[in-house]
Amino acid sequence: MGEESPPPRRHVVLHDPRLSDPDEELVRRAHLSDAELAEVMRVLDAMRRWRETERAANEASQRYMKLGETDMRALRFLIAAQRQGVVATPSRIAAHLGVSTASMTKLLDRLAEGGHIRRMPHPSDRRSLAIEVTDETRLAARASVGRTHARRFDAIAALTSGEREAVARFFDSLIATAGIHDTPGIDETLGLGAAPDAEG
Repeated sequence: MGEESPPPRRHVVLHDPRLSDPDEELVRRAHLSDAELAEVMRVLDAMRRWRETERAANEASQRYMKLGETDMRALRFLIAAQRQGVVATPSRIAAHLGVSTASMTKLLDRLAEGGHIRRMPHPSDRRSLAIEVTDETRLAARASVGRTHARRFDAIAALTSGEREAVARFFDSLIATAGIHDTPGIDETLGLGAAPDAEG
């Protein structure tokens, strides 16, 4: 007798409430037609694919810059501050990142050793320093992160005014239902934190 062939692999579906919540204990969907439910599932799947794509893009940028995630976030903040004419101090950067003073010192030491930043005298406060990104790092970030953001801008600009309004309302609704304002630090993680000209 020949060996029995293994059973076929079943595809695991992660986000279909018909499978994960068949009794509608969490997700109410009885008011939706099959077509409407399919549309909702398509949006959820698009969100999942976007998260995976964004994660891959961020990891690629980090590899290109040879830096970790927190280092990249610090550089993005510094670049934005310089463009807006805002003096970026260690305390302001630490507040933006949500890290301690000790962690901030180590991060700045690491970035300085890598030639990514320079410490300058503060223009008006002798007790503090001004942190600036080097030209080389700014250009490298522009070549990686900057181009990605430009493509995102183009994708949004290609929408109609009504479509952009619908997308904005959609994200506002997601933010409201997620309860992110009850979670310290998550606003900044999602890009909703204070602008660089906020007091730091």
